[in-house]
Amino acid sequence: MRSDRAPWGLKIAAGAVIAFLHVPLALIVLYAFSAEDKSYVFPPPALTTQWFAVAWGREDVWAAVKLSMQVAAVSTLVALVLGTLAAGALARTRFFGRDAISLLFILPIALPGIITGIALRSAYHTLEIPFSFWTIVIGHATFCVVVVFNNAIARLRRLNPNLIEASMDLGADAFQTLRYVIAPQLGSALLAGGLLAFALSFDEVIVTTFTAGQQTTLPIWMLQELIRPRQRPVTNVVAVVIIVLTFIPIVAAYLLTRSDEPTHR
Repeated sequence: MRSDRAPWGLKIAAGAVIAFLHVPLALIVLYAFSAEDKSYVFPPPALTTQWFAVAWGREDVWAAVKLSMQVAAVSTLVALVLGTLAAGALARTRFFGRDAISLLFILPIALPGIITGIALRSAYHTLEIPFSFWTIVIGHATFCVVVVFNNAIARLRRLNPNLIEASMDLGADAFQTLRYVIAPQLGSALLAGGLLAFALSFDEVIVTTFTAGQQTTLPIWMLQELIRPRQRPVTNVVAVVIIVLTFIPIVAAYLLTRSDEPTHR
């Protein structure tokens, strides 16, 4: 008799992995309410919400949040345009070197961030490009494009080519076919890719370190605060905010891609 229940050993192993990944996050949330501002004591001697008000009033925090939001938004927009165009070019056509080009698109997210950061910094130095908002955007777009490209090309390869042929046979031009046939099929994949790209860009720290110059995004601010702590609970409060802001688009992207999967009975 076949059973769909997983063995107890597998359940325990899965639970241990989940605890290993999420207990540190729970501790960050706990210490955001700690009344102790100098060291980490477990359990915290007392709990308070005062650090949320302190973080709310810190201008340096708001400046870092604003810069991170702007960078993430522009990087995501660039990734949506370039990733979609690249996916459209590679999804249906066959030509010499197509697989190599696909690999080059995926490579930036597979490489360690420090390699990408050093390469970009060297390129900026060689081309004498001063560090600015746009150097950060270019750095983030290198890996955000990959997320959009993967989602878009997977959806385009699942798209029935007969739909496009039928649209053309019924008299639709290329723009009408794109608008009424391809775009509706591609919409949720692009939205999911955009949400993931935004989340990746918002909390990226390694590539940003090499491309930001004197500018401070939110993850860079947190890194500086950990090195030279003034009020550690404030850093934990900001970390909680980042967890929430990145959790929402990641879950939304998961639900979108999950809803598009075919169901098998």
